[in-house]
Amino acid sequence: MFLWLVCFFFVLWIAIFWFRRRRMYRLASAIQGPDEELPMIGIAHTLTGSTEDIMTELQKFSYLAMKSDGIIRGWLGHILYLLVVDPLDLEMVLKTCLEKDDLHRFMRKIIGNGVIFAPVTIWRKRRKILIPAFSPKIIDNFVEVFSEQSEKLTVQLKEVEGCGQVSVWRFLSTYTLDAVCETVMGVKINAQENPNAPFLRAMKFILNLVTERIFCLWLQPDWLYKFFPQYSKHQKYGKVMIDFTDEVIHHKREDLKKEKSYQSEVDHEYDLGNYKRQSFLDLLINLSGGEKGYSDKELREEVLTLTIAGTDTSAVAVGFTLKLLAKYPKVQDRVFQELQEVFGDSDGPLVKEDLINLKYLERVVKESLRLFPPAPFIIRKVLEDVTLPSGRVLPAGSGVVVSIWGIHRDPKYWGPDAECFDPDRFLPERFNLQHACSYMPFSIGPRNCVGYQYAQMSVKIALSAIVRRYKIVGDEESGPVPFIKTKLDVMMKAVDDYKIGLEKRTLT
Repeated sequence: MFLWLVCFFFVLWIAIFWFRRRRMYRLASAIQGPDEELPMIGIAHTLTGSTEDIMTELQKFSYLAMKSDGIIRGWLGHILYLLVVDPLDLEMVLKTCLEKDDLHRFMRKIIGNGVIFAPVTIWRKRRKILIPAFSPKIIDNFVEVFSEQSEKLTVQLKEVEGCGQVSVWRFLSTYTLDAVCETVMGVKINAQENPNAPFLRAMKFILNLVTERIFCLWLQPDWLYKFFPQYSKHQKYGKVMIDFTDEVIHHKREDLKKEKSYQSEVDHEYDLGNYKRQSFLDLLINLSGGEKGYSDKELREEVLTLTIAGTDTSAVAVGFTLKLLAKYPKVQDRVFQELQEVFGDSDGPLVKEDLINLKYLERVVKESLRLFPPAPFIIRKVLEDVTLPSGRVLPAGSGVVVSIWGIHRDPKYWGPDAECFDPDRFLPERFNLQHACSYMPFSIGPRNCVGYQYAQMSVKIALSAIVRRYKIVGDEESGPVPFIKTKLDVMMKAVDDYKIGLEKRTLT
């Protein structure tokens, strides 16, 4: 009798659950889904392999969306996701669906409510404070830091000069971590001299664990996650990152108190022009109201977010661009020729005035970001039904996967050579997109990346330093379509961790 009652209530619960979601099921049925979709679990079984397998599946879904009028559906268990590549639809999604999807809660477990992952109510207030800190006047002051750290990078790369094709990821990630820690926190951690820096190692493991948890349904419930071996690693590496950041903030607070004790009252007036080479941590403290502004926890959340995003985004962009330069020597020759025209025989570091003259390098970086965007997918939550310009309806309670990877490769907007590597497509006379959302390596709309200029500057300066001193060699591509195996570790990365060869250039 008891068993029958259990079965009855279970069936009743399913019926009520289905009835309440009947509108979602009806709207979802009007959108094409992949053939691999199964009852109950949907497409969950297709996203259980390695990070490379997961990236391959998401690329496949993006191609299917291109062929299905810009959108496809996919159930991840009981959760409905809609992958979109139509730029008109995406513009509405990115301007109206501002809440991050619940899957972002796994990043929030570590970094809290930093501006990238925060709920809208917190994000609005924090973004207002963050935007002035990323003004061009402030960013320009960091050129010297990027230039100094990129010079260190070229020295470190001598270790693998002439050694054939080897992974350069540790060199790139330590360069960006050094640059980010100095600009964001105002501290030099010298990760390039110590590639086993605890913070960098912890960040690497955390990103891997978060990716695994996002796509493995059995790892998602907090109560169940504690029974898996990943949980102890998650706690261990998360603590390393948090403790390091808290210590930096504590010392910064102490330094500011000492400064305040001997400054005159007139010096307390805050003026962006007076904060040359101040770190983002300094700026956030002052812009939020000083001692009455952000708490230490809020500062930690923002600093951790900026550090993680800044380190991986720039390193990934540099890595993919180096791979492309190795595959296409003629493009690399043009970059080197431009560098020769700007720097001549000088071996001195880059200065701010040099950047504006690196026009071809900028086109190469933009094309690299088009084909291999560091953040290939953005996920937003649909809180209420949204009717898209295409006429399709996103049902409340679903999630939208914005496929930046897909829209960047859609021949409908980029032409038949959409998959080809062609930096000159960004020449002013050729770059004429039908829609702004067709190119958005740093997203678009109210929640776009505020640090895109910062990231592009870091990437260009690092590439200019490397190409001036080394010839990048590798397996040349036989055709215009580059093939690089990719994986998804929160951001998209090369499976081979960016294997290239380096040959020393001889300046003439």
